[in-house]
Amino acid sequence: MTHRGSRVLHVGALARVEGEGELRLRVHDGRVAEARLRIYEPPRFFEAFLRGRAHTEPPDITARICGICPVAYQMSACRAIEDACGVTVGGQLAALRRLLYCGEWIESHALHIHLLHAPDFLGCDGAIELARTHRPEVERGLRLKQAGNAILELLGGRAVHPVNVRLGGFHRVPARAELEPLAERLRRSLDDARETVRWASGFDFPDAAVDADLLALAEPGGYAIDGGTPTVLPAGGGPLRSFPVAEFGEHVTEEQLPHSTALYSRLDGRRHLTGPLARYAVSGRWLTGAAREAADEAGLGEICRNPFRSVLVRGVETVHAVEEALRVIEAYEPPRHPYVEVPPRAGSGHGATEAPRGLLHHTYVLDTDGTVTAARLVPPTAQNQGAIEADLRSVAQAALDGGDPTDEELTALCERAIRNHDPCISCATHFLDLTVDRE
Repeated sequence: MTHRGSRVLHVGALARVEGEGELRLRVHDGRVAEARLRIYEPPRFFEAFLRGRAHTEPPDITARICGICPVAYQMSACRAIEDACGVTVGGQLAALRRLLYCGEWIESHALHIHLLHAPDFLGCDGAIELARTHRPEVERGLRLKQAGNAILELLGGRAVHPVNVRLGGFHRVPARAELEPLAERLRRSLDDARETVRWASGFDFPDAAVDADLLALAEPGGYAIDGGTPTVLPAGGGPLRSFPVAEFGEHVTEEQLPHSTALYSRLDGRRHLTGPLARYAVSGRWLTGAAREAADEAGLGEICRNPFRSVLVRGVETVHAVEEALRVIEAYEPPRHPYVEVPPRAGSGHGATEAPRGLLHHTYVLDTDGTVTAARLVPPTAQNQGAIEADLRSVAQAALDGGDPTDEELTALCERAIRNHDPCISCATHFLDLTVDRE
C-alpha cells in the first residue's frame, strides 16, 4: 500500500440497506488485519416486551419488528406458540399461510433486486438514477412488488404489519372469488419474474465464495418457506445434516461482542450463513418447474456460494413464490372456520420459518394461563454477521492484492459486499460508518 501511518475514513450511512452501523477496516502492510461490522443502534427489547403478555399477542407484537418482513415474524411466532399449546394448523388454513408468505417473498425480493442491489451492478448511485437509465426494469420491479403487496393486503388486511393474522389461522379468510383477480395478476407476474432472472444473469459478478456452513429449513418434496427442519450443508462440503427445530438453541448459540449491540451467532461453534444461498443449496432440487428452469438458464448449478450471485437466487425464488402462490390459489377451497382454537397451557414451543433474508427462529415459554414468561427471537441478519465480516475481509483483501484501491473504492466494495446479504440491521439490533486504518 502507498499509505503509511494511520488513515481514517468515515462514511455517514450505508445506502440501500435497512438500519445503521459502522465498519472498521484495518490494513497493515497491505493485509487486512481486521474487518469489524459494528452494529451500534440501541437494543429494541422485544423479547422483554413479550414477557407478561398473553399467548395470543406475540404475532401482532413481533410483526412490528420489521416493516419489510412482518409475515416472517408472525408465522414464526404462531408456529412456536401453537407448538407450546399442542396445536397443529393444517389444510386450507396452512395453505393460506403459505400464500401470505409467498406474497412477502415476492415483494421483498423484488424490492431488493431492482431498487437496492441492481444499482451496484449497473454503476448507479441508487434507484432514482437507475430509473433514468433502466426505466422498464425498475417498472417491472415495482409491478412485482405491487403483486406481492396485493397478496398481503388481501390475506393480511394491509401490506405493512398485517392485522388479519392470528393464532390458529386468520380473523377472516377470503372467498374463492376474491382470489381470482389475484391469480390473473400473478400469471402476468410470472413473466416479470422470469424476465428478472434473465436480466440479472447478465450482470458482471466478481469472483467470491462464502466460507461458512449453510443453514436453512428443509421439508420433504418442497422448497421450504413457512416451516421445515433446520438443515446444514458444511462449508467443506459433505452430506447434509439436520436437527429438530426444538434443538435450535443447542446448535445455534449467541454471544455478545463489545463492538455490536446485536448478538453474534455460531452454529455448533462454526461461522454460518442463512438466507437464499443456503436455501438454494439445501432445497434447490425442489424448486417449481419454471423456477428450476430459470436457475438452470442462469447457470447457478446445484450449489451457489458466490454472495454477489445471490441476486440471481432471489430472482429464482421470486419465480418459485409466484408459481407456488398460483398453485395454492388453484387448489383453494374456503375452510369452514377462519381459525382453529389454540387454548393456553404451560410449556415451551419452538417455531422457525424462512424470512426472505434467512431462517428466523422463535422460542416461547408459557405458564398455565398462557402468559409468556420467556421469549427468544433469533433473526437471520444477526446469525449472518460473522459470515458478512468474513466476506468483507475476503473481498477487501482481494482488492488489495489486485492493486492499490483508494479508500473510496474500498468503501464502495464493502458496501456491495454487505448488500449482497440484504441485511435487515434493525431486526438484528441493529451499517454504516466506515473507518479504514492504514498502517
